[in-house]
Amino acid sequence: MAVAEPRPRRIKMTLNSPKRAAHEKELDLEWLLKVRTVVARIGEMDVARWWNSTGQLGPQGASVLCRGFPRTHYFAQTRSVCMVAAARCAQIFDPPSSVTLWRLTDTIEERHDVLWESWLDDAISWRPFFERVAGLKSTDVQLTLQEFGLVTSEEVSARRSIKKSANGRSIQLPEMFDGGRHAVAMLALSFAAGSPGYLVVPYARKAGS
Repeated sequence: MAVAEPRPRRIKMTLNSPKRAAHEKELDLEWLLKVRTVVARIGEMDVARWWNSTGQLGPQGASVLCRGFPRTHYFAQTRSVCMVAAARCAQIFDPPSSVTLWRLTDTIEERHDVLWESWLDDAISWRPFFERVAGLKSTDVQLTLQEFGLVTSEEVSARRSIKKSANGRSIQLPEMFDGGRHAVAMLALSFAAGSPGYLVVPYARKAGS
């Protein structure tokens, strides 16, 4: 069954500290989309079994959605699975005044939605990336993100010092979310605290919360 591509949502802007505002404007959103897509694929039911989508970002999903979205089906697949992942993470652990990989600050999400159309216009150049993602079978988040060139060895080392919360279903970044690359990389890499069939939700507190 084809999944309709959701429209970008309208987001109310909020005031930020100057430092966080600068980081949010500097964050590479193509990199963010790739990181989200890789983690979303790893979490599918045919890989790590974290959220209820089966192969939507795999070859099967491409064959189904390309009928309705012949040019942009890869992006439709990504948006669909990221929405499923966000809903599942919120179901497991959804603390107030916090961010997750799927729901960052309003400023970042608004910039992301603005750029979405330009990515669709350049869909052909994204094809090799999405085809590589479709072939993923590994549940190793850290190794996979490294193999895709999306995180550095320094970021992987920094993630190892972050421990799961007492509830065992979440992992909190030790610092407030500043909107920068390092914080987003930590959110992505911290999914490695889970295991196949057992989701651990990484999150960070918003500055000022």
